[in-house]
Amino acid sequence: MAHVSAGVEYALHCLLFLVDAQELGQPASARDLAELQKIPAEFVAKLFTKLQKAGIVVAREGIGGGFALARAASDITALDVVEAVDGRKALFECKEIRGQCALFDDRTPGWAVDGVCSIHAVMLEAEKRTREVLAAHTLASIAKRAATKAPKDHAGRVTEWLAARTPRRGRRARASQ
Repeated sequence: MAHVSAGVEYALHCLLFLVDAQELGQPASARDLAELQKIPAEFVAKLFTKLQKAGIVVAREGIGGGFALARAASDITALDVVEAVDGRKALFECKEIRGQCALFDDRTPGWAVDGVCSIHAVMLEAEKRTREVLAAHTLASIAKRAATKAPKDHAGRVTEWLAARTPRRGRRARASQ
């Protein structure tokens, strides 16, 4: 995790919308999710290709189709999303420069390079803790946290907006009013 990309942020936002949509059995298209957030549809489509390969979302075909969560929001962690979008990368790549000190005159003593580099050890601990934190937060817990900030009617408004995007869903939403 040398760098958590903006793609992870966009993917998480899109997935939070799918948490609400899933409760109503309404998949959402990548294009609609992109439009909802005012981000490029092509970018969201690429993210969803990665999320689908990772088993986080599934595609539903046909009229009213789109993407839905592949499993319960409580079973999808932030770490799952980071690794799906950015891959599993190390936080730090040790270059072993500790053996290159000018004082060694090309005769690096064993004590200088024995064991794990002290700096690398700190970075390994930071990476472990970062992964633990990301693994501890699920889409469900993030959605719950987000819901406490938003006005109570926000999720319903998003669901209605997404429902109106697809002709079949739009007719169903209008018919139930």
